[in-house]
Amino acid sequence: MPTRRWLLADQLGPHFLDADDQPVLLVEAKEWFRQRRMHRQKAHLILSALRHRAAELGDRALLLRAGTFREALTRLGEPVELVHPTSRAALGFARTVEGLTVLPPRGFVTDRADFAAWADGVRRAPLRMTDFYRYARQRHAVLTGGPATGRPRSTTRGPDPDVPPPPPVTEDAIDAEVRADLDRWEREGIRFVGRDGPRRYPATHAEARDRLAHFLRHRLVGYDRYADVMSHGDPLLAHSVLSSSFNLGLLDPEPAIRDAERAWRDGAAPRGAVEAFVRQLLGWREFLWQLYWYLEPDFRGRRWLPATEPLPEWFAELDADAVEARCLTDVLAGVRDRAWAHQSQRLLVLGNYALQRGWRPDELADWFQRSFVDGAEWVMNAMVVGMSQYADLGRIDTRPYAVDGGHLDEISDYCAGCRYQPERVLGDLACPYTGGFEAFLHRNRERLVADPRLAAELADRDDPERREAVLAQEEKRGSNPP
Repeated sequence: MPTRRWLLADQLGPHFLDADDQPVLLVEAKEWFRQRRMHRQKAHLILSALRHRAAELGDRALLLRAGTFREALTRLGEPVELVHPTSRAALGFARTVEGLTVLPPRGFVTDRADFAAWADGVRRAPLRMTDFYRYARQRHAVLTGGPATGRPRSTTRGPDPDVPPPPPVTEDAIDAEVRADLDRWEREGIRFVGRDGPRRYPATHAEARDRLAHFLRHRLVGYDRYADVMSHGDPLLAHSVLSSSFNLGLLDPEPAIRDAERAWRDGAAPRGAVEAFVRQLLGWREFLWQLYWYLEPDFRGRRWLPATEPLPEWFAELDADAVEARCLTDVLAGVRDRAWAHQSQRLLVLGNYALQRGWRPDELADWFQRSFVDGAEWVMNAMVVGMSQYADLGRIDTRPYAVDGGHLDEISDYCAGCRYQPERVLGDLACPYTGGFEAFLHRNRERLVADPRLAAELADRDDPERREAVLAQEEKRGSNPP
């Protein structure tokens, strides 16, 4: 009889099992949901996915509901094996459990030893995703037969309005049971943020596979043109919205990459669109995972820019109604209502505002991890602390993700109808992103002058009288909702 395999809540796809008769352990640890305030929809998705997997496996699966993971394993009382967890805390715990065998990682394309060899061979710092992506494409023979096409091309026009919506997610009796349990947990004192469902995201491999097939057929073709665009009227645009499915382990990234590559070779999607999508999976997703293990444990505690302000309550509580700036209220409402926003919204609206205001990067990373349906420590550690907030001594990015309202106007339709004007720096109509960007430059002048782009931005804003006026205005605004 094979050893029972413990599947964590981010290891729920078929590629985490080896045999059709392998017994499985699934655990719901109630105290894990009590430790930090998670988005209600994220908690629902995790529990729904666990219970759906147990239902799929039938008699092969043992689903234990306990207060803690250790309590569940003690109750089990037999040896188990576990695929390498995705967090250091989970790995540390696993190593304290007698009779538990930790297997190599799955759900990623590049081996950790291969990444370490590549990173150790890079003679200059910092490590760059573009360099790693070039290495990974060659190492795994992906999109061979032509050069990389570079960054996606943005446009403020939306995709074809005739593209059908993704296959709907239909809630069932399992979801109803999950919702009733979460309601009871709230009455018992477990607190969540955000609004309840209905469930919007796949909880099974079959649901995720259908969503991926729809994306490859209907939306991949425009991915390079619309990946960076933001629209008040269409939060989806060309995005697959499958990050939670990959991060729950419902989908294996390597077959998805090969399917996208096949779409290019079959003429169903242009090379640039396929490249943009593959960069997200083989490039960014792999890069962030590898960095988490390569740079930890001191990575998260680094500071380069002085950012010491706590996360304000209105932001932490997803109070979008308190905000007048159209881009920020729209994106924050999306997090509140859907527990999701796409990459440009995360970096250029949410992260950009936090960076300009000097909010603490570790608190922001924790907020992203708890508030987003795809939130995971290995993702948010590098993306928020390193990329968005530039708090890692510049080891993974060349410059902070700081832009003004004019840039947001170029890549979105948010500024039309907003009470603020993106070109205004001072006054009641001054865009908080434009004034905030200029104040950010002045506050961090000594640290930013080495960057040619930001040095040029500083040179254009070198009038002492204007500088003092902007700093005073933004200091008065502080972390209040704009």
